[in-house]
Amino acid sequence: MDHTGSNSQPKVVAVIPARYASSRLPGKALLPIAGRPLILWVAERAGAAHSVSRVIVATDDPRVFDAVGTAGFEARMTRADHASGTDRVAEVARDLEAEIIVNVQGDEPLIDPQTIDRAVNALLSDPDAQMATTCEPIGGVDDVSSAAVVKVIVDDNGYARNFSRNPIPFPKQAVSEHGSIEAALGAEPGLLFSFKKHTGLYVYRRDFLLEFASWPQTDLERRESLEQLRALERGVRIKVVEAASPSIGVDTEDDLERVRALVEREARAVV
Repeated sequence: MDHTGSNSQPKVVAVIPARYASSRLPGKALLPIAGRPLILWVAERAGAAHSVSRVIVATDDPRVFDAVGTAGFEARMTRADHASGTDRVAEVARDLEAEIIVNVQGDEPLIDPQTIDRAVNALLSDPDAQMATTCEPIGGVDDVSSAAVVKVIVDDNGYARNFSRNPIPFPKQAVSEHGSIEAALGAEPGLLFSFKKHTGLYVYRRDFLLEFASWPQTDLERRESLEQLRALERGVRIKVVEAASPSIGVDTEDDLERVRALVEREARAVV
């Protein structure tokens, strides 16, 4: 079964890290959405990107491996002791001849294939960048304050300047005037437009990915629990492009129910 995009470039491979274990939502890769495991939705979306010629699910669990293979997608078994999804992707990338590796998060069943294409094309067209990632507008005041929502600052040339779980850029003057960031955003809603939500799609030049995965963690990376800071601290240029449409990372039961409702609504609209 062919799950690759049309007009694809042979040098671009999407690798989807998919553990079975999850502290907040165990077994989420196989949880059903409209009768199909979540991971199959991710693989199908990745394969629909025109820039992607091959999709591989990288997992440490035979249940995920079997579900993916039975559906006609490609899967690879990886070590179980990886510290991050990027390390799992790098293990698979070592045996690939691709020039570009796309790290598609295994819990993004609604990722837009056009978002993948935007990030791939941004990296291919910029020889100064070693990796690319994506962002979305911040949805509301709660997202600005939430440590679960990663914020990114992008410079005038489209490169990441900083990532943080804290509100960045911090509107110091408005907060001083109104007493808190929540009050500042309530009084000045336009401040929301200064924030960008980082979304976890990554595109790497393969050789850089293998080098990056060999670097030790930095103190700032450990404090923020954001591995992209490891690259940024070493002066790596990370191109940031806006996602074609919002996506939902499935981390909780509430996230899962939101995705299920959206998929069912789309199915009814088609009928």
